[in-house]
Amino acid sequence: MNEERIPLMSRPVPVIVVIVLALLLDQAVKFAVEAWLPFQEAVHVVPMLALYRTYNYGVAFSMLSGMEGWFIVTLRLFVVGFVVWLWRQTPKARGFAHAGYAFIIAGAFGNLIDRALFGYVIDYVLFYTETWSFAVFNLADSFITIGAALVILDELLLLRRAKR
Repeated sequence: MNEERIPLMSRPVPVIVVIVLALLLDQAVKFAVEAWLPFQEAVHVVPMLALYRTYNYGVAFSMLSGMEGWFIVTLRLFVVGFVVWLWRQTPKARGFAHAGYAFIIAGAFGNLIDRALFGYVIDYVLFYTETWSFAVFNLADSFITIGAALVILDELLLLRRAKR
């Protein structure tokens, strides 16, 4: 009876399935990008959105791009380990947080696979205007962002419940 109250994403098997499916999707899209998208040429999709294949030698938004590869891999592994630790420490009733951790882990591993295989991360999504452009990113980065948003949402819901 108590098992039914545990949210789906607070259970190990669904989390592993989500992580694996997200990794497969991320790697499939990156494979397609590498195969068919020209390097550093914008392919405009709709106004303010283009596909633009480039390589990121750092971490998010090319930060730390001058650092050695082993340092970045170690940093990413540390982050994944920390998020796994958070997932295990967070009460099982907090499904949004657990879903968020799963997405963060999937995104981190997706970029880690690129780093291990190629020495860089394949980025390909570009938002822009005539005078501004956002950093080029990929699906794994989106998973990390969605995951962080879910963790924040979970915290806000927890605060709201505490005020009642």
